[in-house]
Amino acid sequence: MEGEKKVAAMEEVKGKETTAEAVAADVSLKQLSKKLDDFAKERDWEKHHSPRNLLLAMVGEVGELSELFMWKGEVQKGLPGWEESEKEHLGEELSDVLLYLIRLSDMCGVDLGDAALKKIVKNAVKYPAPSKGA
Repeated sequence: MEGEKKVAAMEEVKGKETTAEAVAADVSLKQLSKKLDDFAKERDWEKHHSPRNLLLAMVGEVGELSELFMWKGEVQKGLPGWEESEKEHLGEELSDVLLYLIRLSDMCGVDLGDAALKKIVKNAVKYPAPSKGA
């Protein structure tokens, strides 16, 4: 029953009937932004979504994310030794941070995808890859 509720909620968020796997496939920042905007409007939460409030909420979520790694020492790629429930919780906290970041960028008038691509280019210039011939 719990799994069915999650799929139904995903279908609602995606805006059409689909499988859980299809929901996660190729979701864009713009799609998430639109869903977040609709979500806030439907609940009359826009008045609370000032940049400051969104930033503080995101920082709180980063704290919750950090707690998942506290006292675990260095964690290897793929999270060997983590329970499936811990990985699911990690996905939820990562999602909270991502969603607040997207909403914050929207409220600040920043195209997050464009800004991220520009930052990657800037970093490539600042930190060039070593020459393969050297």
